[in-house]
Amino acid sequence: MSITKKVFRSGPYADLIAQGVQSGNTLYLSGQVGMRADHSVPENIVEQVTQAYANIAEVLAEFGATMDNIMDETFLVTNVDDVMANLEAIYGAREQAYGQKPEVSQTLIGVAALLLPELKIEIKCIAQL
Repeated sequence: MSITKKVFRSGPYADLIAQGVQSGNTLYLSGQVGMRADHSVPENIVEQVTQAYANIAEVLAEFGATMDNIMDETFLVTNVDDVMANLEAIYGAREQAYGQKPEVSQTLIGVAALLLPELKIEIKCIAQL
C-alpha cells in the first residue's frame, strides 16, 4: 500500500526531521519549541510558549492552514510546577495565538528534558485540512 505524503522541512535539523507531514487531510506537526529564528531561546516559559505558537503558525502556513485547523495538541514540559505557577499567563498566550479560546483537545506531559537544557516546553499538534 502506497501512502502519499507532502513534507515540509526547515530549521537546523531539516536533514533529520520534517516540521510537518501531510497525509490525506491530516497534518502532523513535529514538536515546536520556543526557539527564535536566530536560535536564541527566551528564558521565560510564557515567552517560549508564544514563540512556539509562532513557529507552529509558520509550519501550518506552509500547508495553507491556520491555527483554526488544529484539532489536538500536546504540551511536553520540563517542569510541571512552572507551568502551574504560570498557568493563567500560558493559557492567555495560547488564547492569543489562536485568536480565541482554542477548540482543541490537549494533553500535558512532564518530561525529564528537551533537546536543549534551556527549553522548557515543546508543543506538538495534529491539524485537519
